[in-house]
Amino acid sequence: MAFETRPLLEITGDERPTAVVVAVQLPDVTEAELVSSMEELERLAKTLGLEPIGRLTQRRAKLAPGIVFGEGKLKELAEWTGGTGVVEAFSKPGSKKKTAEADGEDDDDGDDDAETADDDATTDDAVTTPKPEAAKAKVVLVDHDLSPTQQRNLERATGADVLDRTSVILEIFHRHAKTREARLQVEIARLKYLAPRLREGSGGGDRVRGGIGGKGAGESTLELDRRRIRDRIAELRDELSQIEGGSKTRRNRRSELPTIALVGYTNAGKSSLMRALTSSDVYVADKLFATLDTTVRRLIPPTEPAILVTDTVGFIKKLPHDLVASFRSTLDEAADADLLLHVVDAADAALADHIAVTREVLREIGADEVPTWLVLNKIDRVDTLGRRSLEARYPGALQLSAKDRADAHRLRDHLIEKFAGALEETELVVPWTAQRMVHQIHERTTVLAEEHDDDGTKLRVRAPAKILEDLRSSLASAEPLEPAEPVDQA
Repeated sequence: MAFETRPLLEITGDERPTAVVVAVQLPDVTEAELVSSMEELERLAKTLGLEPIGRLTQRRAKLAPGIVFGEGKLKELAEWTGGTGVVEAFSKPGSKKKTAEADGEDDDDGDDDAETADDDATTDDAVTTPKPEAAKAKVVLVDHDLSPTQQRNLERATGADVLDRTSVILEIFHRHAKTREARLQVEIARLKYLAPRLREGSGGGDRVRGGIGGKGAGESTLELDRRRIRDRIAELRDELSQIEGGSKTRRNRRSELPTIALVGYTNAGKSSLMRALTSSDVYVADKLFATLDTTVRRLIPPTEPAILVTDTVGFIKKLPHDLVASFRSTLDEAADADLLLHVVDAADAALADHIAVTREVLREIGADEVPTWLVLNKIDRVDTLGRRSLEARYPGALQLSAKDRADAHRLRDHLIEKFAGALEETELVVPWTAQRMVHQIHERTTVLAEEHDDDGTKLRVRAPAKILEDLRSSLASAEPLEPAEPVDQA
């Protein structure tokens, strides 16, 4: 029987569960970076259907091995959730209960208690939200990757569901995946995340019959579940390899055509730019990871040969490695492209960090050697002084707004010039007897002006020389339209 995973967080009804976002400010993290990271986690939470109601932070040299925070800060967190703030360690019948950090992990330097006392006194008040009077958080979101022990201890201390950054991203990927390939990729990553977090029952786990003839202890329920996960991952990988084979075949068929891949941080506006460049109806939404499935469309107006544009999955800070591995076939679209458009939200205060994250992922998938154009999108949200600063900081970058048609046309002309040759402007005259050509001219060129007179339709157009030559030849050989045959009224 295949192992089936349930959602990491059950959300039913229209009510949005409340959540508190918590983080530890480590020595190499600035206050601005901490705030930016927590704001991003809050946006992830809203995408997941949660309602963040507060933040809690603490400065520490490192995460506490068993409970992430110091004991004092843990009790403060419990005030948000209605928990006890004390970890009652899991115990089997007849054994003593023990508390907190010793649950599976010991302090490695022996001086964490003193460090905790100091850290509790240095809480970052600029980030921490005042404790609630009535509202209680049902979910604790931790802006770090947690070990199974840390996650379990926090749940015991707070009495709430605890999700780390990786689990939030995995759950969003799970909900947004539409194609079979994307669902398989996400499920593999979720199972690998879940495997070490399976828990044994309080009675030590029922044992199933094992061995020939039923002799021997056999496998515990926990061991059986883990084996089922391994078997299920193997099945999913086998099915995914067959689908990836088809994707690779399609990429090989397109290999002779110039391809542009849109890459960048999640919600930077890649899909909006894709829609502007290709006149397609790709899904666009102001949310993180709205696009998980690769989409390939032809640049409009079409060129000869056709230029293909590929929309790819967005990146994010601390993107789980299992997701990168699972989506490798999808990300190969970027590695196989002839040009990358690195799309950045120019209005985001953390754009430098977003650029660095994207470049790191591109290095990881072997796409860092592909020629890249930096595109500073959403420039309409940046004032004049900010634009000058960006120009000095990123010389040569294209500043535009995907929602501005003139900006989209300007970028499209640059792309056509790169792959189809220099663009020329000319005037084409289409006689009234060959008006069917007007539609073709609109499809194959950028029409700058259009007017009608006694001779026909005059169009001022811009296009590569080869296309203009072909259109002139077609106009010269265009046969007059035959008069319509009279309709027999009988």
